[in-house]
Amino acid sequence: MSDTPGRLPDLPDLRASDADRKQTVELLQRGAQSGQLTVDEFEERVHSAFAARTRAELQRLTADLSEEPARFPAARADSGVTVREGQGGTSWVVAVLGGHDKNGRWRVGPKCTVFSLLGGSNIDLNDAELSSPLTEITVFSLLGGSDIRVPNGINVHVSDFALLGGNDVKLGDEPPPPGAPTIQIRLVSIMGGSEVRRGRKPSKEKRRR
Repeated sequence: MSDTPGRLPDLPDLRASDADRKQTVELLQRGAQSGQLTVDEFEERVHSAFAARTRAELQRLTADLSEEPARFPAARADSGVTVREGQGGTSWVVAVLGGHDKNGRWRVGPKCTVFSLLGGSNIDLNDAELSSPLTEITVFSLLGGSDIRVPNGINVHVSDFALLGGNDVKLGDEPPPPGAPTIQIRLVSIMGGSEVRRGRKPSKEKRRR
């Protein structure tokens, strides 16, 4: 502590909240959409944003970006993924002693939790409508697991934890177009496991070949 008379002690940086991280990622998306960030720079900074512990760390990630408002159209021709910001959307998918399928045309809330107990869910996002350019999906599996299908042309970041089980993630290396929406997936599996794949599930005929 400083002995300088009248000087207040230095205070630690404020801790970052989930809302702070989400706001930072939205600013990064605006930077990528406007061309201020390359795809590689965007992905690197998004990873850093989710790992940040303080607000100061988050502020450094966007310090060199302008704050022009982003305009997210209802249909994104560049990525083929539909984003229509607003209220509504599925926030819970629950499967107990059975299964649950979500596919085709359905609306996903900004935060969605998939809970499976002695069962599993098939979550197909290829034709889904996103209600936010940043979607957070938490997949919790106990004695079960889920299959998650994400579309091409979208940023996908996965973090996972498995106890007496395992998760399998295969997304490929093809980068999405600049300004594409982002899906953050958290996998938590206990005595089970989940899979994350990009693209549509092959038909039975294709799987036989």
